[in-house]
Amino acid sequence: MNLALNLASDALLVIGALFTLVGGIGLLRLPDVFTRLHGAGITDTLGAGAILLGLALAAGWSLLLGKLLLLLAILALLNPSASHALARAARHGIRRPWLDNPKI
Repeated sequence: MNLALNLASDALLVIGALFTLVGGIGLLRLPDVFTRLHGAGITDTLGAGAILLGLALAAGWSLLLGKLLLLLAILALLNPSASHALARAARHGIRRPWLDNPKI
């Protein structure tokens, strides 16, 4: 049982690290603020969520587990809301969405 729990924790940590890496690459490669927000918001939420779940599995039944789950709930609520607020602020400012084909 302990080996399976450690393997699941390690797998979640690796998955979270990969999602975070993909999000960082997306921030560098995507063309405008809206696509960057989309890439960063999704991968950051999934990456950090997977990392926190992996850490929660590794923590076992303790006060640390409760703190990690509370942090996960706060992250799951606030990260999409912050991305949405940033996109609205950019849309109401001088930024316009990038168009691949401006004739459409």
